[in-house]
Amino acid sequence: MNDDSRPSPLDRNSATATPLARKGLATRWLVAIVAVALLFGAWGAWRVLAPGTDDFRGQLAASERDRRGQSERIEQLQQRVATLGRSDQISRDANRDLQGTLAERDEEIAALRADVAFYERLVGSTEQRRGLTVHAIRMQPQNGSAWHFTSTLTQNLNRGAVSAGELTLSIEGTRDGRLQTLDWDALRQQQDAPGVAYSFKYFEQVEGDVFLPEGLTPVRVKVRLTPDSGAAVERSFSWAQAAGEGGSG
Repeated sequence: MNDDSRPSPLDRNSATATPLARKGLATRWLVAIVAVALLFGAWGAWRVLAPGTDDFRGQLAASERDRRGQSERIEQLQQRVATLGRSDQISRDANRDLQGTLAERDEEIAALRADVAFYERLVGSTEQRRGLTVHAIRMQPQNGSAWHFTSTLTQNLNRGAVSAGELTLSIEGTRDGRLQTLDWDALRQQQDAPGVAYSFKYFEQVEGDVFLPEGLTPVRVKVRLTPDSGAAVERSFSWAQAAGEGGSG
């Protein structure tokens, strides 16, 4: 007689498998929970340790501002250096011009003092009495072939008497290896050129301009005075005296 109350092998296997299945399912859930926990932990650590996007953008903006600020400061310093350089150059140029002006003034003062000393001797009682004469001539180059002359005329023989007349020049020089003399008409580049008038009691400086042809090397300049009355007066000066030292002859 069959005993139906005993469990079949299949039933015994099912009863045995159910606790094992439950245990495996629980293990898988535990692993999943641990994995999720680890992921959340890693994400939280990254959020805490890694800089945020806003912070990173802020750092970039701050770095860009610093870079622009440094560029502006560098540009300002460069402009300041350039300004200081220009100011220094202007100061140097002004100082050089001032030194040149002072040197010219010193020369003028020395020349004026010499003239004053001469005029004091001329009108003084101890100076030798002389009639009309050419004391000096000075030749100064101008533009092109032009030369400006200044001739000092004196007389102290007849005190109070007026000396009047005309002054003319002639210049001797060499051209193409030959001696050449230029008269007043040639120097003035005018036919029948009138002389420069003078009229004084004791002294006078007579000025005018003459023109030298190209290629001429001046050697000597001659001054001729033609008074309204009396004989003409002539005096020669070397070109070195006239053009270099003012020519006191």
